[in-house]
Amino acid sequence: MNEKSPSQKRAAEIAGLICFAVALFLLLSLFSYHPLDPSFTNYVPEDAPLHNWTGAVGSYTADTLLRLLGIGILWLPVLLLVTALRYFRAAQFRVGAAAVAGTIGLVFATSGMIALLIGDIEIYGIPLQAGGLLGTVTASFLDAYLRLAGSLIVLGLILIVALMILFDFSVVSFAERSASAAGVTARTAGSLLDRCRERFGRKREAPTVGRPAAATVPIIEETKRETIKEKLAKAEQTHFDFAIRLNGKFKLPPLTLLDHLERKDTRIKRETLIANSRILEKKLSDFGVDGKVVEVKPGPVITMYELEPAPGVKINKITNLSDDLALALRAPSIRIIAPIPGRGAIGIEIPNQEREPVSLRDVLDHATFRESPYRLPIALGEDIVGAPVITDLIRMPHLLIAGTTGSGKSVSLNAMICSILFKAPPDEVKFIMIDPKRLELSGYEGIPHLLHPVVVDPKKASLVLRWAVEEMERRYRIISEMGVKSIEAYNQLRAGKAPVPAPETGEAGCEEAEEPMETVPGASPVRKAAEKAFRKNEPLPDRLPYIVVIIDELADLMMVAQRNVEESLTRLAQMARAAGIHLILATQRPSVDVITGIIKANFPTRISFKVSSKVDSRTILDQLGADKLLGDGDMLFIPPGSSRLTRIHGPYVSDREIERIVDFVKKQGKPAYDESIAEFGPGAIEGEKPDGDFDEKYDEAVELVTDLGQASISLVQRYMKIGYNRAARIIERMEAEGVVGPADGAKPRKVLARKIPH
Repeated sequence: MNEKSPSQKRAAEIAGLICFAVALFLLLSLFSYHPLDPSFTNYVPEDAPLHNWTGAVGSYTADTLLRLLGIGILWLPVLLLVTALRYFRAAQFRVGAAAVAGTIGLVFATSGMIALLIGDIEIYGIPLQAGGLLGTVTASFLDAYLRLAGSLIVLGLILIVALMILFDFSVVSFAERSASAAGVTARTAGSLLDRCRERFGRKREAPTVGRPAAATVPIIEETKRETIKEKLAKAEQTHFDFAIRLNGKFKLPPLTLLDHLERKDTRIKRETLIANSRILEKKLSDFGVDGKVVEVKPGPVITMYELEPAPGVKINKITNLSDDLALALRAPSIRIIAPIPGRGAIGIEIPNQEREPVSLRDVLDHATFRESPYRLPIALGEDIVGAPVITDLIRMPHLLIAGTTGSGKSVSLNAMICSILFKAPPDEVKFIMIDPKRLELSGYEGIPHLLHPVVVDPKKASLVLRWAVEEMERRYRIISEMGVKSIEAYNQLRAGKAPVPAPETGEAGCEEAEEPMETVPGASPVRKAAEKAFRKNEPLPDRLPYIVVIIDELADLMMVAQRNVEESLTRLAQMARAAGIHLILATQRPSVDVITGIIKANFPTRISFKVSSKVDSRTILDQLGADKLLGDGDMLFIPPGSSRLTRIHGPYVSDREIERIVDFVKKQGKPAYDESIAEFGPGAIEGEKPDGDFDEKYDEAVELVTDLGQASISLVQRYMKIGYNRAARIIERMEAEGVVGPADGAKPRKVLARKIPH
């Protein structure tokens, strides 16, 4: 080596000192890094405390290097120290292109391997990419083409080559030295083991009893939620199958028709929740609001922080900061509940960075739904802590839904329909579906639960609603004649009634009795009511099913026939509960000309998905908050008998799942449409005489009664599979034309015409 000149020695020492100073500065700034310090990604006030030992320059430098290169940047101060030592030892040392390439390769390979193996880490509760932006991008690219094993091989090769370039490293010599050291270590360990055996071989160690560790009291009470693996294991151990055959006729759909939605465990760690609480308190303090977070409730989609404001802080001052907090916390929207009912705190709902999806199968497979006594259960989804929310449509008894396009309104409506299909057979519940958009409800066409094909014409829909009003009044007549007050009591009485012998003509069960029931000593009120009904030529049905009227877009109906639609909906909403008729109305335009004051007054139970403005939120809920929702099934629910809003995340059900459910139900039978709905027109009101239009089934009905030798409305209705009103008109025409005689109480009508032999 050539002798150092004084100038060269001085220059080398200066370069070494510079490298040493830069390395020391980087080490101090990196080891004292704090994510809440000022940086290019985090703005803090000038008077905020600074944690970094090297000041603002160090905090900006450390944050930039860690976010770009991750933990692999720690190689840089190490290499600078090595470079400084080399400058001190050799005046002619120069940093060449090979050293620069080796440094880049070393940091590149280290960041990529850390991103592959570790992923994300938390520093003071704040998430950070361990491999930085460079490592994350590299890991994603290599994993897409080489998977984990291939990526580690490539990055390991780059790492070894970089070390060989920077430190004159030899793989062969390292392997030889490692083998030699391993041999020496093995021999030394063997000799020590032999000595221990000779000295302590005869001694027995007393068993030690481990003392259980003391339980730590958590600072934040987290709601216990089952992980995905626990849910799947539980489903395999205690699987509940809805595929139960009722009365040997109808089989309810099984849960296997629904898909298992892949749900990642997105529960936030306790340290992160504590850090977020401190950040929230600090942001509020920046706006002049002092308070303390007293409780945190993490959920699948949002996390609610309960803030206890300091004395003298007005609530309005906090509620007006929702947009400012959303900007400061980088959240899409923040909803503030001020105050929480029954609590001396204010709720601040902040969306999670990673949203956990909610599937319909998870909600229906929960014990809350399986063991619910509801006849018309509706699966609304999960609340803010992940607990399933099931409600009863009978208790509501009607539901008004609003939400803008893309808010998840139609998906949640399908989930409500499917939840009823999983619980109720066709003889217990019937649907009338009105879908002016011709898209959302057309998939249910042909299921046996339908009373009428899906209505797509708004003008026809107004007539169907008028028919529902007439059906409500008919049911009330039947219920009142039985001496009961509701459809539940009527069905219970009819189910417990003893069977009545068939008439002597041999027709089984076409009428209730041969002689008037008043002549029977001790006749029950049920039989007397039945006799009274028959005297009015109206047979008592064995069962009155529930009727659920579903309207997917109310705005289209109000544009065509607002007066008739509003009148029918008002009458149904006011009176139809005891008759077993329930309404579900949905609209994407919750304006005052669609949701009028009369409709709102009669629909206390409402659901609002995300709406476009605060005015729409007040229109549907009479409160603010719906404009702050996240969409995709996020809703606010006003339960029956309460004005308190409940935030729920609606379940997802795909079109493919709906098709499987519909196909399963359709295979068990065809719908028995009520012909009276199709025949109902503007003049078909009660008390109007039947028109003289020819019925195509009239001749067939005449042949039927002459063959059997008896006639009744229920007989024609049952044998010809037509509606009650149509069968009644046929019998009245037969009486007018002399085919059958007049009604004689509970006895069958006498057939006057004779069958013409062929």
